[in-house]
Amino acid sequence: MGRLRALASDVRGGLIELARPGESTLSGLALWRLGAVALSFVLFVANLIGAIAVFLVAAFVVPEPKAATTDHVNLVNAIAGAAYFLVASLVGVRLGTQQLFAGIRRWLTGELPAGDRERRIILRAPIKVFVIQVALWLGAAIVFGVLNAHYSTTGGVNAAIIVALAGVVTAAVAYLLAERILRPTAARALASSAPERLAVPGVATRAVLAWVLGTGVPVAGVVAIGIGALVGGAVKAHQLAVAMIGLGGVGLAVGLLAVTMAARATSDPIDSVRQALAQVQRGELDTRVPVYDGTQIGQLQLGFNRMVDGLVERERIRQAFGTYVDPDVAARILEEGTSLEGEEVEVTIMFLDVRNFTGFAERTPARDVVAAINRLFEQIVPVIHAHGGRVDKFVGDGLLAVFGAPRRLPDHADQALAAALEIQRTLETEDQELAIGIGLNSGAVVAGNIGGAGRLEFTIIGDAVNTAARVEAATRQTGDPILIADRTTRLLQTKPTLTERPDVTLKGKTETVHLYAPEFGQR
Repeated sequence: MGRLRALASDVRGGLIELARPGESTLSGLALWRLGAVALSFVLFVANLIGAIAVFLVAAFVVPEPKAATTDHVNLVNAIAGAAYFLVASLVGVRLGTQQLFAGIRRWLTGELPAGDRERRIILRAPIKVFVIQVALWLGAAIVFGVLNAHYSTTGGVNAAIIVALAGVVTAAVAYLLAERILRPTAARALASSAPERLAVPGVATRAVLAWVLGTGVPVAGVVAIGIGALVGGAVKAHQLAVAMIGLGGVGLAVGLLAVTMAARATSDPIDSVRQALAQVQRGELDTRVPVYDGTQIGQLQLGFNRMVDGLVERERIRQAFGTYVDPDVAARILEEGTSLEGEEVEVTIMFLDVRNFTGFAERTPARDVVAAINRLFEQIVPVIHAHGGRVDKFVGDGLLAVFGAPRRLPDHADQALAAALEIQRTLETEDQELAIGIGLNSGAVVAGNIGGAGRLEFTIIGDAVNTAARVEAATRQTGDPILIADRTTRLLQTKPTLTERPDVTLKGKTETVHLYAPEFGQR
């Protein structure tokens, strides 16, 4: 008794675990053992219920004109039915369960990746179970038709019809149950790959099976009884009433079960996709749904996972894109494409360079040089972004930033000056080992894509850019960390305190440029 209780507990626990939609946390060995036991148990119970239903319907529902030998016929049918049920159950379990799990034992117990063979076995297993069940029940229909024909031709026909119809119902229920029990195994088989085309009959087949169980079989039974009554005669009205009530009740009960199972077989995976979709909408891009269905539902699950993979890849590219390309430029390219035509805009350019970098690089190991430059830019770049600027390019130990393109800034001169002052204050606070010079200049530039042969760069071109570089170079002559060209001072909407420096003839310029140095402490 203890072993029986333990076995029953294992079966119950296995059924609960296997009935859960999707992947299972069980090991391959446990999944193999529980799957075989659970499927065998379910098929045994389904056939036992079907056999009992056949006996009850034949004995009490289907009208039989000659009732003189009813008790004897029922006894013979009961003995023959028990014997056939035991033999058929053993054959069915052997063909439908043991062979199935023997074919996937090495794969499951070895925790190996599934191949086409394993996926084919798992996806087609419910169909195989259905075919085996139909074959066994049709055999029973022939056996009991011949056996009862010995007593009555009408009784033989009725027995064959009842057994055949019950067999269709039992086989369809077995198909739906097998499909559900094998879900965790199918999810493991389809984890690495899923069929592109339907591997089994689709969702429509499930609906047809539900119709067969809930409507087709009971109606067919009523029709068969009516035909038998017309042909055989001598059937009383109350017998026909009992038959119709009995078959109608069976149809209601079995139909509800069939429709519920078919609906759950479709709604469960769709609901899992819906829940996963909600998670993805919340930004949880590591969400995946288990693929365990060989019908259109499985293709939906597969398509969802591939969609998420695409989103993950796009997010990875976007992050990488944003690492090497300014976020404003990246956003514009994603919105408008790569054909960004050049346009003339007025901007303020910031040119920043490290002073005495050559000497620093000569006395410092290359790795430390790169680390120092990166630490410097880690403090500078966020400040530029905070004031609406964009780093156009890094030029060795310096950088070129622009305020006003591609994102328009009506106060680009003020923002550029505020960013320069904040950068200087930040570096002084952090006690940076590298000193910098900043030059600001405003003017009209052409902003757009420059390049060719598939390599493009969004940048700005114009005399104002060259002048900004020369203004920065002038900081070495004046000793100021920040110098502003006259054009920028005229665009300032605020009135900061500026000190004019002696006019400087910038390299490459024919005319002198008026330069100003801001006072620190102002914002």
